[in-house]
Amino acid sequence: MDAKKPDQLKKYELVQRYILTFIDQKKFTEDVRLPSEHFLCKRLGVSRETVRNALSRLADEQIVYTRKGSGTYVNKKAFLAQQNPMVSGKTKIAVIIQGQDYNANKNLLRGIKHALVNESVELKIFYTDNKLANERNCLLSCLSNFHGLIVDGVKASILNPNLDCYSRLYDQDVRVIFYNNYYAGSPFPRVTIADGECADALVHRLTACGHQHIAGIFVYDNYQGIEKYKGYVRALQNYGASYDDRYVKWYISDDTLDHKEFSKNLWRFLKALPECTAIVCCNYMILKTVLQLLADHGKEVPADYSVVAFDYSDTDWTDSGITASIHPGFEMGLEVGKRIFRMIEDNEFKIHDYSYTFKPTIYDGWSIKKLES
Repeated sequence: MDAKKPDQLKKYELVQRYILTFIDQKKFTEDVRLPSEHFLCKRLGVSRETVRNALSRLADEQIVYTRKGSGTYVNKKAFLAQQNPMVSGKTKIAVIIQGQDYNANKNLLRGIKHALVNESVELKIFYTDNKLANERNCLLSCLSNFHGLIVDGVKASILNPNLDCYSRLYDQDVRVIFYNNYYAGSPFPRVTIADGECADALVHRLTACGHQHIAGIFVYDNYQGIEKYKGYVRALQNYGASYDDRYVKWYISDDTLDHKEFSKNLWRFLKALPECTAIVCCNYMILKTVLQLLADHGKEVPADYSVVAFDYSDTDWTDSGITASIHPGFEMGLEVGKRIFRMIEDNEFKIHDYSYTFKPTIYDGWSIKKLES
């Protein structure tokens, strides 16, 4: 396992891990070309210099090579020579993450590394990009190769075609623990956030300031989005605000990746709600889009719209002033790291409950306007 302290992790190392995961998923394919530098910069939110640094280091290890005018390719023979299904004397743990929220993922990985820093562990990171096909490739790579898996479920609120892989992992006594999103009915423990309580706290702050017409923007293809919506509806009813179907906008997670179209769609939604005074954002990525959208159209927070959000994952919440639940990325990583290792040491892990739920942490900013009676 990497001996560095968690806060010493460099951006180029994250790029390297992304590329190595890409290679691992395609290691049995001939003549694999890596994604372009432009794609890697945009996908991972890093500079071209960072990407080139990562590629240079992988080239020094002879894992990749460049064909002039064609791109960067995988040296499959060198890569496979480095693969060792079970490292003798080490516990091998895979982390399967969606990869869409860079801040949350970075903090989670810091927490996992911190929890396992004193253990003899080899940690490997897989990215699914929230795609079911990618998740299947990751799981197939992990079968019989790992002692434990830490997983953020993909599109966890819809039918998952990969449950057969999870059944095989369970039958093989591979320890699996989910975080954030999990599959209902599966026998695995999970570390989650009390999203219903978060919704109650956020909506209550709005209604206490006189807001009655409160829009909610949610994603429906993951467990968290559904739980947040349920909490939003219950809170509206509990605190005497009006529920109206027109005030709820649903998206799938992938919609947020097309920023231009997503923004246009959101603005049409808000313009159709002339009485709306407040907006509840399902996650940090939606929050960022909403704030930029309002600024682009000359609207101010909280003068024109009060805004609250779930899962603020950056470290600048006091500067942003947004009233939000703070995502416990590092603390969540600590919990899943400690729990997966205890599961691996527990011969009767199947009859013990390793689940854990975080209580909400709410930061009260200045993003809620107090309406006159």
